[in-house]
Amino acid sequence: MGAVSFPPPEIRENVPLAPLTTMGIGGPARFFIEAREERAVAGALAFAEERRAPVFVLGGGSNILVADEGFPGLVIRMAIAGVTESADPRSPALARWTAGAGEGWDGLVRRAVECGLAGIECLSGIPGTVGGTPIQNVGAYGQQVAGVITAVRVWDREARRAVELDHAGCRFSYRQSVFNTTARDRYVVLSVSYSLTRGGAPALEYADLRKFFPGCDHAPGLAEVRAAVLAIRARKGMVIEPGDPDCRSAGSFFKNPVVAGSDCEAMAQAAGGPVPSYPVAGDASRVKVPAAWLIEQAGFRKGYGRGPAAISGKHALALVNRGGASAADVIALMREIQAGVRDRFGVDLLPEPQFIGFRENPSADSADSTD
Repeated sequence: MGAVSFPPPEIRENVPLAPLTTMGIGGPARFFIEAREERAVAGALAFAEERRAPVFVLGGGSNILVADEGFPGLVIRMAIAGVTESADPRSPALARWTAGAGEGWDGLVRRAVECGLAGIECLSGIPGTVGGTPIQNVGAYGQQVAGVITAVRVWDREARRAVELDHAGCRFSYRQSVFNTTARDRYVVLSVSYSLTRGGAPALEYADLRKFFPGCDHAPGLAEVRAAVLAIRARKGMVIEPGDPDCRSAGSFFKNPVVAGSDCEAMAQAAGGPVPSYPVAGDASRVKVPAAWLIEQAGFRKGYGRGPAAISGKHALALVNRGGASAADVIALMREIQAGVRDRFGVDLLPEPQFIGFRENPSADSADSTD
């Protein structure tokens, strides 16, 4: 890639980022481009490299908190669209869908359900774009994308070319992948391939989802499970609905902590009762504890807040912008909740969103505390 000595015409300067995020918070991007094809991504990265400017790739803006000062480098808003289907060589019962990183995630889920393809129906209603799903290993209601992703096409910033990572190369774990851990700044996701099951049964592993169908005289289909997930998420303020202040959030703000099973006894004593927990796949010695339960048990009820940043009135796991909140307001509330849970249970809650443009990572203090 040759040197780029002037800003490509698609690159704009000082573009406000708050309107492009679901929290509606944050300052401007020094440089900004909406990339609709791979070569635009390559050109934008070359532009940033020449100026030694930091780069952030923006999808749907649903899992981030932007600093009040904004972002001092280049923001690439991923807009590569398109979905193609091909045969999966492993079985004729599988369909391989490859979607551009800028495709809306819930639209892809809806289309899969309409086509009778199982594997992502429980991930309905999650805001954002396809490109963000492998980064966080997005999961909800008993499914995670690691279960269906077969390959991720990326721009390798070190090799300066597009490459494809297979499932193993993505190194998926709970809410993690190679893209947000060991190679955090190396790859830019261009497209993602998913292997979906033709005529497959929907996943009904999650307790809240099973409770949605009491006394049902038939096995619910994919469309019914999708509708149930959307209804459950809406009750928790986890579906974007214009005009609903509980939707001005980054989704689940804290990860469910994974702790040693033996620690649950001490936590139960602190709570004065049993601690809800779920098994961790592949590790019988540890369990996952709901962060929302810990938050409420530590005294932070739904709707709690001392200013424009607050806990959602519908779900204790979401922090919301009640109007005019700054990033500093959200960070202050985050730290208050973390301190309360730590004091009550000895557990460190790790934030789930990405922090963009901050001089220091607000989650660095507890980054090594849990998985």
